[in-house]
This record gives sequence, C-alpha cells and structure tokens, in this order.
Amino acid sequence: MSAAVEAPELWGLVAKALWRKTRRRLRAGPGWRFRYAGRTPDRLLIAPPDLRLADPQIAQDIYYGRFPFAGKVVETSGRSPFDIKVASPEWVEALQNFHWLRHLRAAQTELAAVNARALVGEWIGLHGKRISHPAWDAGITASRVISWLQHSSIILQGADFAFYRQFLKALSVQVRYLRAVAAEMPVGEDRLRARIALAFAALSLPVPAATLRTATRCLAEELDRQILPDGGHISRSPLAVLELLADLLPLRQTYANQSATPPQALMGAVDRMLPALRFFRHQDGSLARFNGMGVTVHDRVAAILRHDDACAAPLLHAPHSGYERLSMGGTTVIADTGPAPAVDQSAQAHAGCLSFELSSSRRSFIVNAGVDTFGARDFRPLARATAAHSTAVFNDASSARFNLAGMNGWIGTPLVAGPRVVRSRRLDEGRNGSTLQGFIASHDGYLQRFGLFHERQLVLSDGGQMLEGIDRFHAAGNGLPRSGHVAIRFHVHPDAELDRDGDSLVIQGRDGEGWIFRCGEVLPEIEDSIFFAGLAGPARTKQIVLHYDAAEHPTLAWRFTRITS
Repeated sequence: MSAAVEAPELWGLVAKALWRKTRRRLRAGPGWRFRYAGRTPDRLLIAPPDLRLADPQIAQDIYYGRFPFAGKVVETSGRSPFDIKVASPEWVEALQNFHWLRHLRAAQTELAAVNARALVGEWIGLHGKRISHPAWDAGITASRVISWLQHSSIILQGADFAFYRQFLKALSVQVRYLRAVAAEMPVGEDRLRARIALAFAALSLPVPAATLRTATRCLAEELDRQILPDGGHISRSPLAVLELLADLLPLRQTYANQSATPPQALMGAVDRMLPALRFFRHQDGSLARFNGMGVTVHDRVAAILRHDDACAAPLLHAPHSGYERLSMGGTTVIADTGPAPAVDQSAQAHAGCLSFELSSSRRSFIVNAGVDTFGARDFRPLARATAAHSTAVFNDASSARFNLAGMNGWIGTPLVAGPRVVRSRRLDEGRNGSTLQGFIASHDGYLQRFGLFHERQLVLSDGGQMLEGIDRFHAAGNGLPRSGHVAIRFHVHPDAELDRDGDSLVIQGRDGEGWIFRCGEVLPEIEDSIFFAGLAGPARTKQIVLHYDAAEHPTLAWRFTRITS
C-alpha cells in the first residue's frame, strides 16, 4: 500500500482522536459537576467477585510505601502515590486502575482495610474533584469502577458514614461519566470494558430497572461487535481474550447472584472465548506470542480455565481470528494465518503473518520474540517487526509497516500497509487429522513493494514427531520471484540450547527433550536473538536462519524432527 493511500486513513484517525480530545475537554469544563451530578446511592447491593490472582505480600509493601506495579517499584517516602510524578505510563495506569486492591483484600487484616480506605480517600481528594488526564481516561476509569465495586468490602470495612457516602458519591460520578463517554470511545478493548463496568454498576447499585436493561443491551451490542464467532477478539490478541475473560466471568456470576437475566451475547461470548484461550495455550502453559502477547502468568490462565466446564480439546482452526493449530502426540504448533486487524485496532498488532511457534512435552522450542510489556518503549518496534517472528523476511523489510513517528502523540503506532489478503486452507488427513495435520497459507504483505506473495506450508505428522515446512515466494500469477534476499528465521526459546551437528542443528531442552533441524538446499546458520517476553525481562537467545536468494530458491523445504530416546 502506498504512502498516498495510507495518509488519508491515518489522518482520519488523527481527526477522530482530535474530536474525542475536544469532547473530553468540554466534558471536563467548569460545568462538569452539574453534568454528572445526581442522586448518591444509599448503599451497595453486592460486591462482585474478582478472578485476578492476589498476593498478600504486596499488601505489606503498599503499607510501607512501596508500590510494585508494572515491573517498577516506586517508593513514596510518606507521600501519596497519587501525588508523585512517575515517568512510566504503565505504572501510572496500574496505580490508577486500582487492581492492586485485591492484594489488600487478600491480606484479610484490619490494617489492610484501613490502608485501602486511606488510599481511596486520597484519590478522591486529589482526583475526584476534577476530570483530568490520565486518572480519568475512559479505559482507566472503567477498570477503576470495576475494582472499587469488586473490593468495596475491604474499602468500606470499618468506614464511618461520612466516608461511606463520599465513596458512593465518587463512584456514582465515575459511572455517570462512563455513560457519557462510552459510546464515543474507539472500538476496542477499553470500550468493551467500559460497557462491562456499567453493567457491573447497574447490578451492584440500586438503580431503576431501565438502567439495568440499557446497560445489558449496550453490553450485548459491544460483545457482538468485538468477540468473533471463534472466540477471538477483533484485535487478534491472545492477551485481550485473557484480560476480557477476567472481567466477563465475574460479570456472568454477578448476573446470577442478583437473579438477573444475563444477555445471551454474554453467555455466548464466554462460551466461545474459553475454548479460544485453550487454542492459544502451548504445552508449557504459555500463551502464543502474537500481536501484543508478552509473558504468561500461568496461574492466571489456570484460574480462568477452571471456569471452562467443557474442558474439551482445543479447536484446530480459528478462521475468524486468523490462526491455525496443529496438535499431535504431545506436540503443538500455533501459527498466524490472518490479515492485519483494522488500523484502529492495530496499536499492538505485529507484522508476524505466517509466523509460528512450536512446543512439546511441556516446553517451548520455537517462539516469536514476544513483547516486553513493562520495558523501554524504544524496543517495542523491534518486537513487532517481522524479523522478530519465526517466519520469512524479504529484503530485510517487515511484511507490514507502522505509523509515522510524527503522529505517535495522537494515534500511537498502528500497523499500516500490512497483509490484507491472507488465504489459508487445512491439509489434514485421516480421521480428525490423526495421520497428519497441516495447512497452506499465503499473504500479500510484500506485494505492493516487491510484487511478491509469501506462501508457507506446515505439516505435522508421524504422531507429532515431525514438522515439515515449505516456504515459497512467487509473483502474481504464480510467476517466478524477483531476485532478493530472503531470511527465514526460527527463534529459539532461551530455555533451550542450540548447537550444530554437521549440516543439521540440534535444539535441546534441559530435560533432554529436543528437535533436529535440517534443510537440504541451504546451510542453516546460528545467529543471536532476543526473547522480549521473558519473565525477568528480555533474555538473550539464539535463532536459526536460512539465508538465500529468492530467484535461486523460489521454493525451500525444511524439517524439524523430534529427538526420540
């Protein structure tokens, strides 16, 4: 896609962002108190459950003025954390969304309750009197409303009547604010969370029946808009599925606890999303590192999947989300076979079309680099580039490009000029793919710049002991490709070792499990790589690379064979 075609689409996003910013300023003007004023509820009806993991030790850290959020520890030295300027936007968001209240609740002490009440009171005193950035960003406000409702028992434990009323007033103002802005939020995860927050509020506070009906109807419409038929999210992010389930499952339970009828869209979305989460899970329990996915907290995934009553084997085909899964004999391959998401949904999207990950026997071997969620933002473009994925790269160019730097302040870094036409079909043989499982897919991400299509075929066979791949570059009409450098990359997980054995390479885990890589036409090279999604941050690792000229090898076959003892 040419820059001339990209520009109108990008400037359209800028215009929308400017309009939203202008509207937000108007809503935050002098009359905002009257705009969001109304009757203060006299009580809370219910505290919804929270499925996120809690650590009582963090409650003790918070008591002593240490706030360990988003990979960064901030010492407050007696000051309010809400009055401290911190350079990390992720830390600020984690502070302002109040998810950390779950740690104080888990402590189950009077001291934790007093601390929770004091911190909520500080927020009300510093930010409750005016609408300001970032405390009142709609996405953050939605998360905070959910957190305050879920942990209202710890906040209000031992509270006097004055604080009780102050808390309910601040909560109701935020709910009214969300009602005003939700419809204008960009379509995406934050907008859906705003609708979830409003449904929680309508169930937890004494409101007219019409308010609950409206919240339920708007939630259903947003779920139908954002949750795909195969259970994926329109952003194509596995992380979005996990995070949204952490809110939707408690919401489903809250409808039941209040003897209210949940929308069918909610029940259907949850029933589709739980298998989708299983779809993205590897043998080692991690979620596949595609489109914004970083480190996996295994206990969080397990806590969500405990609510999957079916516990069926994951599906092998997610056509709406654009992914394929091969699973046989303890070996799992997950591949990206979908087009780039819409520009306004691509802030976290990667240029990783036709990349794949391979795991077996509770261990990952071939991976994508993933994202260092809380690390320096300067590295994120590297993690999103095609070269950071286990796929082919032509002329050192990514299969998609990202937003021009000059617009970052307005619309972030959406993916532009990415693959728009991606075709994929399964190659399974035998009953339920028992003999072999595979697919063949192609994308047009290199068509505009180089006149080429990239096609990849993956086949898992021999009871999961062999993965065979074929990469092909061709011109329109299946013509021969132009001359150009191709690098097919296979990033190795940092917990595995990579060594040469003649013309082959051996990938071996610490427990002896391993794979042998061979390519008959091109000698595989070992190069350095970075795994961004490490639990302790980025980690050095290795990668297998096949370097060749596309005109000399229009089609190149390679193979992974499992080492058997």
